[in-house]
Amino acid sequence: KHSKKEEALTKLKEGSKFDEVAREFSEDKARQGGSLGWKTRGSLDAAFEKAAYDLEPSTTGNPKYVEVKSGFGYHIIMVEGRK
Repeated sequence: KHSKKEEALTKLKEGSKFDEVAREFSEDKARQGGSLGWKTRGSLDAAFEKAAYDLEPSTTGNPKYVEVKSGFGYHIIMVEGRK
């Protein structure tokens, strides 16, 4: 839901930690702090994957994030690292 995404973005902009916001607002398995685990190219929705792979890794305490809308809904993505 767009309004829920906007509320989550407000919390992030106010300085809340990414994992805490993910636990509060996620409607899927990302409720466990936002972690989707390690992913490989081709395993995600195309819009989600492009945004994730274009994003610079950061930390939950000082997140760099991007908004994306996929076929599954609205997402706020943060990447912690790459292998």
